[in-house]
Amino acid sequence: MTLEVVVTDKSGTPAPGLQQQDFTLLDNKQPQKITSFHAAGGGTATADPPLDVILVVDAANASFTNVAFARREVVKFLGRNGGQLAYPVTVTVLSDAGTILEDSPSQDGNAHIAYLDKQEASLRTTRRSQGFYGERERLEFSIGALRKFAHYETAMPGRKLVVWISPGWPLLNGSDVDLTATAQQWLFDYIVALSDGLRTARIALYGINPMGVADAAQFRSSVYQGFLKGVKRASQALPGNLALQVLATQSGGLVFNSGNDLASKIAECIADANSAYVLTFDALPGDGPNEYHALEVKIDKAGLAARTRSGYYAQPE
Repeated sequence: MTLEVVVTDKSGTPAPGLQQQDFTLLDNKQPQKITSFHAAGGGTATADPPLDVILVVDAANASFTNVAFARREVVKFLGRNGGQLAYPVTVTVLSDAGTILEDSPSQDGNAHIAYLDKQEASLRTTRRSQGFYGERERLEFSIGALRKFAHYETAMPGRKLVVWISPGWPLLNGSDVDLTATAQQWLFDYIVALSDGLRTARIALYGINPMGVADAAQFRSSVYQGFLKGVKRASQALPGNLALQVLATQSGGLVFNSGNDLASKIAECIADANSAYVLTFDALPGDGPNEYHALEVKIDKAGLAARTRSGYYAQPE
């Protein structure tokens, strides 16, 4: 199993020059042998294919005003340095009509801006049915799109940083939500599938809320933190376990729910490319199907912290 581990100091500055002996990998709190190790170096190392950055503008889960703001901030980021991007970028638009993906990644920011201009009609959000059933439809649509996206990226080599600009999809958690065993099994199957899909595709997911400071004090901007713990069985599954912010955190990415400078937040996400190490280990088999294993990486140097995906679902040998 391959893990990308981002290592920084307390201020978020990358920590270069670390060696394999500086890392301790814990699988279900048990130390595991690291079988290979190298610094990703933003994808320039010969041992790792080049890194790709995918920017997703989510027009299916945001208002027209927020989508327009997100688009302006994406254009601002793409236009930095005269449009010369540090890494290959692909721009994706998610709308009620489906997902529109650019043909191939490019480091030409000006070409991406022209592409977004052509997709302006797709960025005009439409509203699905309202109320609880409308929210459920939007949840199913959004996580289905993410699952298909991960499946597509599995065939592409190397690491991917996926920056999903969205307030997130509905959590459907409330006193009036009564889940049947069948519904919880459906949720659990999706939790497992997305965990496996993002890991296999080597995707680190990042969530940026385009509502910025307007949403910073809202309950929904922090409620996701109650769902970060790995789900071990279907009877524990809730829609909140599939929140964008939860999936991003569990994949080793970051979540930004406040601040109006989205262009700088995008750059902050991509800065992870400069502070990552790639290691592999022999994953433990499960005693049964879809057995959850928690992962943790510790650094044997004071003042440094490691961030990686929080777990995986093991299968019987």
